[in-house]
Amino acid sequence: MITPRTLSGFKDRLPKESYAKSQMLKSIVESFEKFGFSPIETPHLEYAEILKKQGSEEIQKEMYHFLDHGGREVALRFDLTVPLARFIAQYKNELGLPFKRYCIGNVFRGERAQKGRYREFTQCDFDFIGTQSIGADAEIVQVIYQTLRHLGVERFTIALNNRKIFNGLMESLGAQSQTIEVLRIVDKMDKIGHKSVCEELEKETSLKSEQIAMLLDFIAQKQEGSSLEFLAKLESYKARNATLAEGLNELCALCVLLKPLIPQEFYQINLSIARGLGYYTGIIYETTLDNLSALGSVCSGGRYDNLTQNFSKDSLSGVGASIGLDRMLAGLEELGLMQSSANVADALLIPLQSLEYGYFAAQNLRNLGLKIEVYPEIVKPKKSFAYANTKGYKYVIVLGEEEEAQKTYTLKNMESGEQKNHLSLESLVKCLQVVEA
Repeated sequence: MITPRTLSGFKDRLPKESYAKSQMLKSIVESFEKFGFSPIETPHLEYAEILKKQGSEEIQKEMYHFLDHGGREVALRFDLTVPLARFIAQYKNELGLPFKRYCIGNVFRGERAQKGRYREFTQCDFDFIGTQSIGADAEIVQVIYQTLRHLGVERFTIALNNRKIFNGLMESLGAQSQTIEVLRIVDKMDKIGHKSVCEELEKETSLKSEQIAMLLDFIAQKQEGSSLEFLAKLESYKARNATLAEGLNELCALCVLLKPLIPQEFYQINLSIARGLGYYTGIIYETTLDNLSALGSVCSGGRYDNLTQNFSKDSLSGVGASIGLDRMLAGLEELGLMQSSANVADALLIPLQSLEYGYFAAQNLRNLGLKIEVYPEIVKPKKSFAYANTKGYKYVIVLGEEEEAQKTYTLKNMESGEQKNHLSLESLVKCLQVVEA
């Protein structure tokens, strides 16, 4: 006999959790479509070369790749953004630009599993392709804000930064060739702490201790007051070089657009966020739940002006973000914002005498807009009522011989024990619709 077990870093979802996730997803999709984002799908498997060229060294170590039956080197996607670049390069003439999409699917990374973080997890991406307008960057922030508010989250922070600022700092230090490596190390700040980051930078880069101190002191600056007030305090840094000035100017333009759209308490400049993936080129985002900061970012992303360069001579601009559904679900459940259930129907219908009439009555109720499950056997009430309790049904519709003859229904509240007899079809529907509302 084979012992039934689940691979480490992977998980099964029982109906209760799956239902909670589907309800969350429904809310997220509704938010996306309000802004005109259209759905697309891409496969789980890609040619390995497509993914390897874009992933950082760390991501490549975590990638699942192998030879398929045809001897082709393939890999499981580690995110939904790189497949998007390939997708746009293939179909841009059919899609028309600019193009706004969302895509929901599972991705795979062989990293250390932890709470809310698995080796197979669901990402929910939304992207704006084919425009360099700062309005597109602002709209991504709007979508993040509206989506979390729609999910009922009251306290969260969207951290904003610009990769050009970090690039400009490295340029001012004469170390721009090491930018990606330094970014990779700095991106570990929350995981390993300031001291370990300093030690790793000294060991693995050519930066001197005073340069490291300057770099880390700069990114450690915290916003006080509004985002625009904080950016005004950084004005002097623009004189260092054009790259740094451009990064600060773009953040300023973004915050001007956001000021009348989103309350200031929901977003702030955070110079320490780096986003380790190498394809980001401009404004970047990370969103954390204020009451669950240890959970990490639940929605992150940024601008990637050169993402399609490996697939096309046209270097299309893009900006987007990704919601980590599994981590978000873990957070919402901890905050008590997800109402999960073992069933999805409004009521369980129990026929005591006739299956034929039971299924007929259930179909009539479904035709009137209710979700009804039928207990599939004629058994003693004790057994079918025990099933209702196991599934967590609050309401049970009972059809006995008398109800079948009179075409009436009995509705029982399983929590209070209250029972309404001889209800007409219309009365029964009204009772359940009032409860559902």
